[in-house]
Amino acid sequence: MKYYSTNGNAPLASLRHAVVRGLAEDRGLYMPEHIHRLPDEFYADMASMSFHDIAYNVASAFFGEDIDLDVLHDLVRDTLSFPIPLVPVSDRIFSLELFHGPTLAFKDVGARFMARLLSFFIRQNPVADATVNVLVATSGDTGSAVANGFLGVPGIRVFVLYPKGKVSPIQECQFTTLGRNITAVEVDGTFDDCQRLVKSAFMDDTLNHHLQLTSANSINVARFLPQAFYYFWAVAQLRALRPDVSLGQIVIAVPSGNFGNICAGLFGRRMGLPVGRFIAANNANDVFFQYLRSGTYSPRASVQTIANAMDVGDPSNFARILDLYGQSHEAICCDISGATFSDGQIGETMRRCLRETGYQLDPHGACGYGALCDGLRDSEVGIFLETAHPAKFKDTVERICETSVGIPARLEAFMQGTKKSVPMSARFEDFQAFLLAQSDV
Repeated sequence: MKYYSTNGNAPLASLRHAVVRGLAEDRGLYMPEHIHRLPDEFYADMASMSFHDIAYNVASAFFGEDIDLDVLHDLVRDTLSFPIPLVPVSDRIFSLELFHGPTLAFKDVGARFMARLLSFFIRQNPVADATVNVLVATSGDTGSAVANGFLGVPGIRVFVLYPKGKVSPIQECQFTTLGRNITAVEVDGTFDDCQRLVKSAFMDDTLNHHLQLTSANSINVARFLPQAFYYFWAVAQLRALRPDVSLGQIVIAVPSGNFGNICAGLFGRRMGLPVGRFIAANNANDVFFQYLRSGTYSPRASVQTIANAMDVGDPSNFARILDLYGQSHEAICCDISGATFSDGQIGETMRRCLRETGYQLDPHGACGYGALCDGLRDSEVGIFLETAHPAKFKDTVERICETSVGIPARLEAFMQGTKKSVPMSARFEDFQAFLLAQSDV
């Protein structure tokens, strides 16, 4: 499989090159040349298959041409060492709980797979890829998932850039207390500033001369493509729980920030995944919602909300969605509808869900649940992605819902560590100088 750039001005790349480099030379995002449809027999058998077997079939369609299948099987099995259950919330709405991994967030899947794949490539050619430097911008959960996925991996250093004062204290603990090969960089700015610094670093000739750089954000194909695994698993579980539901009736609502998550679901749909449509659920950072309404994409500075992992004003993966649909606004609107929620609406959705169903939402999952409550048609059954454990936003959830949220033991362990971070301005010159200093370490 070859990978091309969404900007169309970079050479075709191998999987290895696309993963190690992260961003194409023309600043575009890599896309696979082909999206293979899985056979009908796979879909007929899916409800009786294990999560590992389903994920391995999906991974084979993406990566099987470039990685030995036994190695790929081990990568998938090692990545998915935790459950992802589909939990009924009401008769027609189900929660896909993506918070049972090491950092209690959905990004554990993509981050763990990428860490293992990149490590595999480094072991294949340790001289050429000596010390790969992973740069990742985070608005919350990406930083912890990537940092923990790569922690202690030989030949890799990770730099996590996060906006000062704009991630929850528990999220911050998960990547600032690790040490070893993980460095937290506290940027005096927004997530968009962090993302800009990372993208600028990839395009800087001086940095690339001295350092081997790659990204672990969803701009990297090895980060976002594996997230398709759990969409297939969600549908398989739903078919087992509700065999009466016809496949075209399934709607999946995705809390959306940088749009890597829903993009993986759309790739799954192109592979034949029987989902009728998707709902992109935004908080107040609703540039995609406005695009669906107007056909005009107008990125803007992000604003801070209680669903902070979705505080993105210029989502990178919008370029992939445009490319996937041939730039057609009409085609995008056929498969994706939108929803947007203010902080007040998110809070009310959390309270209502807890009161009526007993299910505790986090602020991000609340956007997905609210989108289904508002937009599910009579014949449809909905799945929303509960992307993080409510305890990661303990103060916010307890204040809004007036209830106590227990902290899982593995999350409590992060909070016992000592914060270590490097303060950084939003100026690229300062970040460049910092990275150059690391080349001598």
